[in-house]
Amino acid sequence: MDAFLGIDLGTSSVKLLLMSEEGKVIQTVSKDYPVYYPKPGWAEQNPEDWWQAAKEGIKEIVEKSGAAGERISSIGLSGQMHGLVLLGEEDQILMPALLWCDQRTYAECDYLTKQLGEKLSEYTGNKALTGFTAPKVLWVRKNCPDVYEKIRHVLLPKDYIRFQLTGEYATDVSDASGTLFFDVANRRWSPEMLQVLGLRENVLPKCYESDQVTGKINSRAASETRLRLGTPVVGGGGDQACGAVGAGVVSAGVASVALGTSGVVFACQENYAVDVQNRLHSFCHANGKWHVMGVMLSAASCLKWWVEEVCQLGEDGFKTLLEEAKMVSPGSEGLLFLPYLMGERTPYSDPYAKGTFIGLSMSHKRGHMTRAILEGVAFGLRDSLEITREQNISIQAIRVSGGGANSILWRQILADILNLRVDVVNSVEGPAFGAAILAAVGAGVFTNVENACEATIKTLDSIEPILEHVKKYNDMYPVYRGLYKTLKDTFEVLHVTI
Repeated sequence: MDAFLGIDLGTSSVKLLLMSEEGKVIQTVSKDYPVYYPKPGWAEQNPEDWWQAAKEGIKEIVEKSGAAGERISSIGLSGQMHGLVLLGEEDQILMPALLWCDQRTYAECDYLTKQLGEKLSEYTGNKALTGFTAPKVLWVRKNCPDVYEKIRHVLLPKDYIRFQLTGEYATDVSDASGTLFFDVANRRWSPEMLQVLGLRENVLPKCYESDQVTGKINSRAASETRLRLGTPVVGGGGDQACGAVGAGVVSAGVASVALGTSGVVFACQENYAVDVQNRLHSFCHANGKWHVMGVMLSAASCLKWWVEEVCQLGEDGFKTLLEEAKMVSPGSEGLLFLPYLMGERTPYSDPYAKGTFIGLSMSHKRGHMTRAILEGVAFGLRDSLEITREQNISIQAIRVSGGGANSILWRQILADILNLRVDVVNSVEGPAFGAAILAAVGAGVFTNVENACEATIKTLDSIEPILEHVKKYNDMYPVYRGLYKTLKDTFEVLHVTI
């Protein structure tokens, strides 16, 4: 039987998933690589680390599954969005990749906002944010002019893996939407934005729909990965669009929530529409439609930071601390946590925002602080959900994915704070699963993405909100929401003093 390989290039690791035609997960593999933080607020990676990890992961998944490369009919790619990969004349990497969570481009965002005003949203459907790719290009032009002059190809992170596999410079519409030089409404590169950035369109990759074939495995990649020469590679998508496909969020009514390194609320739209205040991202979806998305920069990474860096516990520490949090009542006895460990995007777009515990007293123990972190992330996700409600986007339930989805406690907290049913589907590795689904569509196994999702995605578990908890959290949410306004100026002062 045919199998389809999904490759998701995440922030901390690459995840690979092999899926059968029926949607069964045959095998998964994960390979880690480092993130470098050379200065406060900076975040970089070496694209060669991505390729080495992906290459080893492909070989391992082929070996573990007993699936010779010939059995893999097509490949889909997913990946962290907004990152800037620059290649020179000989396809050499010109500098470390600047990541989605890198905050160094505040001045460049301010320049774009003042220079273009409302035209920025007209050209791209979005506002300038520090994580986006366009401000990174301006930063390189200003601070590394020698590198800027050598640019011959601009790629997004997952598309560097595509280049290594196929030799093609290509991307897809969902990932391109997050660059801030893409015309989201018309699904093409924006000539106006390219002029502002001083980029020629021939340095950008060719843009495809997510289920279209973009290239085929070349001889070098075949010899290094054991994949079959000529295996097609489809466009794939940004990690959030692929994650939504992997959760079956391809039509209105159900939203996806990603509890990964970042936190995302994602809702599908049949037609292109933009929030007047640009608080939500408006991007192309991976199924020919569009979507809106709210993003918080630190979600499950808040818990990881708490367990590993503060409490200095190993892998078993997650279980221990979550058990302690389970014994604490909703609301953590008045303790609140602001999850702004890497600044924040939705709804504040503030790179200076800081993580904060508010309300500590002598009666609070470690379990209270752990639960406050879980609740703080859920409140941050509610910020995005409230904007979708203002936009009259109907959502009856959410489907949760990412590492945080493994916690029953966290899922219950989400249900209670969002006041929505929380579903878990048959693959919590949403982006890799979604990439594999797109690969199957591209191979012609399914007629479209919607049919593929209907055939492959099953709901495994559902959690309903507990009304008593909903009331408690509804009382706390305005307090949580007011804290940012109270502390905003303090955050900026603290940033200056670092």
